[in-house]
Amino acid sequence: MNEIGKKIKEIRKKKGLSQEELAETSKVNLRTIQRIENDENEPRGKTLNLICEVLDINTEDVLDYGKHEDKSYLIVFHLSVLVFLAIPVGNIILPLILWIAKKDKIIGLKEIGANLLNYQIVWSIFTFIVITVFAVSKIMHYGQSFMLLYIFIAFYILNIVLPIFFAIKTSKKMSINLYPNLIRIIK
Repeated sequence: MNEIGKKIKEIRKKKGLSQEELAETSKVNLRTIQRIENDENEPRGKTLNLICEVLDINTEDVLDYGKHEDKSYLIVFHLSVLVFLAIPVGNIILPLILWIAKKDKIIGLKEIGANLLNYQIVWSIFTFIVITVFAVSKIMHYGQSFMLLYIFIAFYILNIVLPIFFAIKTSKKMSINLYPNLIRIIK
């Protein structure tokens, strides 16, 4: 329990907020904020969400119940996307299995995994559309069909380079959320 109050107090001070300002902007009673920071109460549910929203942090970052850091798992998680080279939708299936198995046990994996999976779903759909349009244009004998092939190849190369780059970045700094959040399908 003492970790939560300590973390909230530390983050509040880093943001330059007083207890009064935090209480006012989060619409949480000042005495409740004081009790939380003095480890007399543990924030739960709505109170914790309101405080975290004002402090611009995830509740996951505050509530590390039984979670641990595991850079090697995050690196393997990023690289698991490369399975698409052998299995057509492996870039979604394997990361999804790895994410479901450990998202509540490894710090940062829940958010990183959701963004990685959302990116891979959007990438797969877009790549499928490009290859379908290429096939149709080839069948119909349209002249610019090779431009679509080049786009398709560029997307494949991008999905090989990005996971490797993100795995290297993760090895240097813990819990980096690098994948662009294009469309939130998985939260």
